[in-house]
Amino acid sequence: MGTLPGMTARVTVVGGGVIGLSAAVELAGRGAAVTVVADRPAADSVSAVAAAVWFPYRSGASPSVPTWLARSLGRFTELAADEATGVDLRVGTVVERRPGVDRSWTAAVPAFREATPAELPPGAPAGVRATLPVITVPVYLGWLHGQCDRLGVRFSRRTVDSVDECAPDADIVVVAAGLRSGELLDDDTMYPIRGQVVRLPNPGLTEWVTDEEDPAGLTYVVPRRHDVVCGGAAEVGNWDLAPDPATEAAILRRTAALVPAVAGLPVLSRAVGLRPGRDTVRLERIEGYAVPVVACYGHGGAGVTMSWGCAEEVAELVAAR
Repeated sequence: MGTLPGMTARVTVVGGGVIGLSAAVELAGRGAAVTVVADRPAADSVSAVAAAVWFPYRSGASPSVPTWLARSLGRFTELAADEATGVDLRVGTVVERRPGVDRSWTAAVPAFREATPAELPPGAPAGVRATLPVITVPVYLGWLHGQCDRLGVRFSRRTVDSVDECAPDADIVVVAAGLRSGELLDDDTMYPIRGQVVRLPNPGLTEWVTDEEDPAGLTYVVPRRHDVVCGGAAEVGNWDLAPDPATEAAILRRTAALVPAVAGLPVLSRAVGLRPGRDTVRLERIEGYAVPVVACYGHGGAGVTMSWGCAEEVAELVAAR
């Protein structure tokens, strides 16, 4: 992490999902006195619904995305050496169904190759094979919280209604509250991207596969340590947090067609999450409040994927106060 000047600040991080916790770990590791304020535990955040493979799904058009991706991939690769983190490096396939698909994400990947026809589903003309981090999110969020505890981060369970209410106890506030961030910073550009997943027992799978352009709908199968996450959905503007049985049935049909080994397996659990959509990630310093603010939100479906790169930039912006 290293030491940055100005990191004696008292920092309040609003938001306790993967973005908020990563920022808290990074800031506290560089010397800041950090308090995380959140209205719910990380296990109840949208982060907990993520599959989660390191991949920039709906990550927006921010020019800094390549930097955030590369930094995060490096950090997750290091974490994979420690089983306690819940991070594993696993081979998988990104299926492509049209020419000219954006492969800029591969610039951060040390080794990848073209998928062979035998490694692709019927009708898919191309794809990429790569070894990428797969994060077993329940384990990882617990590890992040443990890192916060080790670094002396304090936690406060409450709802923040305005940034200025944090001012008495903070020199600077980091807003990393997912969809609520726009409300706190008068930003009306946020929108939900509803996702839905089904968790099945792992029949021995080790490889993940994603098919964003399956004609029947977004499809992915991600084996974790003790289960398989099958998805998905990407419903822009839908705020419904209740699992939809018809959506679940369609997910199970698509994933069984893609990976026959998951067909007929019992459902262990199901979940819905509202990804914090925005056309670009907002990561910048903002003045005009009782204390300076660093905004860090709008990561779409790539919050876990870009978390460490964004956390490092948050720390740099805080140190520049």
